[in-house]
Order: sequence, then C-alpha cells, then structure tokens
Amino acid sequence: MSVMRALGLRLHNQFQQVLPQRGAVMAMMRRGTHHDGTRLMSGDREVVGYGVNGNPIYIDCVEFPFPAIRYREVTAELCAVREKELGDWKALSIQDKKLLYRHSFCQTYAEFQHFTPDWKLVIGVGFWSAAIGLLISLSYYFKLYDPVPETYAEDRRQAQLRRIIQLQMNPITGLSSKWCYHTNKWK
Repeated sequence: MSVMRALGLRLHNQFQQVLPQRGAVMAMMRRGTHHDGTRLMSGDREVVGYGVNGNPIYIDCVEFPFPAIRYREVTAELCAVREKELGDWKALSIQDKKLLYRHSFCQTYAEFQHFTPDWKLVIGVGFWSAAIGLLISLSYYFKLYDPVPETYAEDRRQAQLRRIIQLQMNPITGLSSKWCYHTNKWK
C-alpha cells in the first residue's frame, strides 16, 4: 500500500511540475491563434474617447460627434505638425490645421450631413415595390376572385332590409331598433 502511495505522490509531483509549463504553452497557443478584436478594429490609431457603446470604431454621425479613435494612423509628417501644435496656434498654417483636422476626422459636419443621392434609390425601390404589389393585387382581383353574387345588387339589398325590419330581427341594438313600426319610418 505504501508503494502505491509513494508512486501516486511521485506522479502527483511530476504532474504539478508539468502543469505550469503546459498552462503557459496553452496560453501562448491561445494568444497566437485568437485575435484581439479591439486591435483589429482600430489598428495603430490613437484611442481618444468612448465612442459608440464603448467600441473603438470610427464613425461620422451627429449622434456621436466625437469618435473613439482617430481617423488616420500617426505618420512622421503628422508628428512634426503635432510638435508645432503644442506651441502657438497662430504659427500653424491653414494646411497644418487641415492636416490635424483630417487626421482626427474623415469629414466635416457639413460634409456628412448633406444629402446624398441614395434617397433616389430608396424612392425608386419603393415605387417599384408599390407597382409590383398593385399588379399582383389587380391580377388577384381579375383572375382569382369570383364575380360578385347577385344578392349585392341594390334592389336585392333593399328587399333584404325590408325583410329584416318585417321580422323584427335584433330589436334591441340592431337595425330594427332604429325603425318605428307605428309610423313605418326611421326613428
């Protein structure tokens, strides 16, 4: 029994020594095969804010005026302009200011708020779908539906109404309740 116990303890100790190495290998494999989604979305761009739902994405819209990441990655030219930016802004040229703005944003407010020709496509698809729906409903009307029964003719409907009044059908809340049987007129 003691031999079995000693063998079990020796195996347990060997397993304990191998376990950290195996865990490290597994962690390295996991790191090598799984991608960091945040890094893939943003690349090497600078994270400057919270963004849409905390995701590091760039989007031009009025609802989220300050995107989470800058539009472009940092370049050597931009680093030189950023050094000038730390000093007096009056020393910056118009081109430098535009470069700084375009580094952070793709479009200005005026650019991303103006109407694009996409509305024409939406209206066109809407009209086409309405026309197709109208054609389908007309084909159903002319091809599938039976003709209107004879009882829908005006003289038959009046005869039906007279019969309902004569039989005093539904005298409390129906048509008969609105007919005066003494004067033979509508109340």
